[in-house]
Amino acid sequence: MTGFPHDLFAELAQGALPFALIARDAETVELLTGDVVDVDLLADIPLTDAAGTPHEVLALVPFRQVRERGFSCHDDGAPLRCLIVTGRTVFSRAEALAELPSAPVALQDAGFDIDDEEYADIVRRVIADEIGRGEGANFVIRRDFTAAVDADPVTTALTWFRALLEHERGAYWTFAVVTPDHVAVGASPEAHVSARDGVVTMNPISGTFRHPEGGATVETLTEFLRSTKETEELFMVVDEELKMMSAVCSDGGRITGPHLKEMSRLTHTEYVLRGRSRLDPREILRETMFAPTVTGSPMQNACTVITRHETSPRGYYSGVAALFTPRTDLVLEGESTHDLDAPILIRTAYLSDGRLRVPVGATLVRHSDPYGEVGETHGKAAGVLGAIGAIPRDVPAQAVLPVVAASEDAIDEDAPAADARPLGSDPEIAALLASRNARLAAFWLNPQATPEGGGPFAGRSAIVVDAEDRFTTMLAHQLRHLGLDVEIVPWDRVSDEQIDAAELVVSGPGPGDPRDPSTPRMRRMREVVARRRALARPLVAVCLSHQILADGLGIDLVPLDQPHQGLQKTVDVFGEAASIGFYNTFTARVPAGTTRVGADVEIEVAADLVSGDVFALRGPGFASIQGHLESILSRDGMLTLERLVAAALSPVTA
Repeated sequence: MTGFPHDLFAELAQGALPFALIARDAETVELLTGDVVDVDLLADIPLTDAAGTPHEVLALVPFRQVRERGFSCHDDGAPLRCLIVTGRTVFSRAEALAELPSAPVALQDAGFDIDDEEYADIVRRVIADEIGRGEGANFVIRRDFTAAVDADPVTTALTWFRALLEHERGAYWTFAVVTPDHVAVGASPEAHVSARDGVVTMNPISGTFRHPEGGATVETLTEFLRSTKETEELFMVVDEELKMMSAVCSDGGRITGPHLKEMSRLTHTEYVLRGRSRLDPREILRETMFAPTVTGSPMQNACTVITRHETSPRGYYSGVAALFTPRTDLVLEGESTHDLDAPILIRTAYLSDGRLRVPVGATLVRHSDPYGEVGETHGKAAGVLGAIGAIPRDVPAQAVLPVVAASEDAIDEDAPAADARPLGSDPEIAALLASRNARLAAFWLNPQATPEGGGPFAGRSAIVVDAEDRFTTMLAHQLRHLGLDVEIVPWDRVSDEQIDAAELVVSGPGPGDPRDPSTPRMRRMREVVARRRALARPLVAVCLSHQILADGLGIDLVPLDQPHQGLQKTVDVFGEAASIGFYNTFTARVPAGTTRVGADVEIEVAADLVSGDVFALRGPGFASIQGHLESILSRDGMLTLERLVAAALSPVTA
């Protein structure tokens, strides 16, 4: 730690150079200075100088970078901005607090860009038109709190950063990034992705408990933790981030937790995912764009839904601040020269051209109450504004940001939490958190040792056809664990020759209505399933593809009364009970009691005895499943997957 230069902040306030202030622990503050370079692609982030010497880079990655993966967005042209670090100073938090400015910064013309009733109506439409049509399990739709700021932007940034240091706790990063014509100041609770010495970590956080007046208590927190909506919301985002981990990590990733993320005004629940990877950190960042906690799932379709329902670009909201730091240890051949630390850009205030913007979003699921989600956005906006001192900190949120009080969920008492020992250490709370793991698959909780002999299908191969749901990465990882050599091929790149030649085709899940062949994706998935069946070659069909298979067998497809997005059920799969996670809005349905269909060829049906909803199908050379055996909710996923693969690979007899 260096001695503190007492004229430092005065020099910064003059706006002579771009800089970033970052607090990543409770004791120190890092000051980074350097030159700004804007680049087009993540791969263009300059991690070395002209001579090839590694240097440190802080990159602000806007949401529009999802275009690199072919995803939809409102493109505002926000730059992928890189601060090439030439100077680094580290000093104590106490020194920073003593020197940073503290005079309040006034706001004028403040309010949300979308009013409460309009936002509530958007929530209703997303639940009915998107989740209700099978477009995904959950979606995050944002609104922006805006205001005019008639103050020097650099001094404002330093003032707000000081307020966050003093009044916010529990943040992963507290930061201020000042570059030409743009200021970002925030306290992000969530590490999106980090890579250190080859270990990749992701930190899905979900569920928002807004502290009541006087602070959170064991009793009020217990009520929150028992909420079905909040619990399932966390499980869904863990599933979504495990998809990303399985894409970048050779061992697929392992989850630990859950834990509490306790902040000054809000508490969240979280898991930690870890795995090993030798990928360049820029590629890791690209493959994990962006967190489902701020977009939704499945990721690609979530971006499409966001584009339909958000009327303006996101800017940097839900992107990341990515710090690439040269490694100081021995770097082996093939390893990256840089570590990565990348928090999500949420709980952040942006200042440009004299306008403050605080984007906030709510996660919409099938259980969502429109006015409860309105209240959540008020609570999050008030949390940021109160933390930076832009509004009184000890006043309930609705007193500053009026909210439609149409349900109890819409009331947000947003007073700072009282100083007390962490509630996560309370035995009752700890036991309640730990009990969640009893619902989850041991495969993702425990170390994944290679099976003896390489697995039951060692020496055999498969292709997995991806229908725009990266659950296929988790599915491929499980198939590899069973011994198969696996390649994932997107639906629009798989050729007829590949379909014909593959030893096993696993036709994967995806969003949308399986009854509607009007889209190219749905047409191609129908062709994949039909072609494979016509060849009588081994086929396993999952979720959407299971429905397509059922339709081809003459079984009715119908929408469920309530979507099964993130629902865990124990069902009978050909005589064995299996606990499986479901993410479906449609189902194949047979008359109650049906166990077989087909005239020329007899096909086994595993269905609900009352509703007739089909859980699985098995016939000559094929097997299918409605649920997601790869989900963390599928406690019996691996065993059931092994049974289905074995059935599909069994020789077909005349």
